[in-house]
Amino acid sequence: MIKNTVYVFFILLLAVVSTYYIYNKFQKVRSVDLNSDFLDVTYYESTGNKISISKVIPVTDSVGLSSNAYLISIKNNLTEKVKYKVKLEDDFESILPEEMEHLISKDDLRVSIKVNKNDNKIYNLNELEDGILLEDTIDALDKNNIAIRVWIKQDCSLPMGINMYYHGVIKVIDESLSDTDLSV
Repeated sequence: MIKNTVYVFFILLLAVVSTYYIYNKFQKVRSVDLNSDFLDVTYYESTGNKISISKVIPVTDSVGLSSNAYLISIKNNLTEKVKYKVKLEDDFESILPEEMEHLISKDDLRVSIKVNKNDNKIYNLNELEDGILLEDTIDALDKNNIAIRVWIKQDCSLPMGINMYYHGVIKVIDESLSDTDLSV
């Protein structure tokens, strides 16, 4: 009886410790970049709101849509609707001097954005006006989950497998409150 009690205690202790470490690992990966009175913007990647491509691997749209996504959640804390924009801008601060001559052209990049369970919208990166991926309104006390994917299009003119670079930053901008930038 004592032996069984020790086994059960050990198993429960192991379960509690494992759950604690799994929870802490998830909390470290999740990066809450903004908590304001208006919106909570959470980036779920360890890189936060930064996107990087470092090798030319052209793929079809179907393969690009099945690649890993940069996940964001936007939660409205107000009791009224809020307009917002999601932008993808070049991250010039992340470009190293040796990468300057090996930057991937926006003509060769495809980007998709998916809001909640809606269909993916796919664009060539050079087609976006001011890098705006999405202009939307979020209802009072509602939450939108967004998935963004970036890939090199299949018919690009770049040689496959070489080291070329793209660095971008995802920004969420609140429009209803004097264009406050919420990507901090």
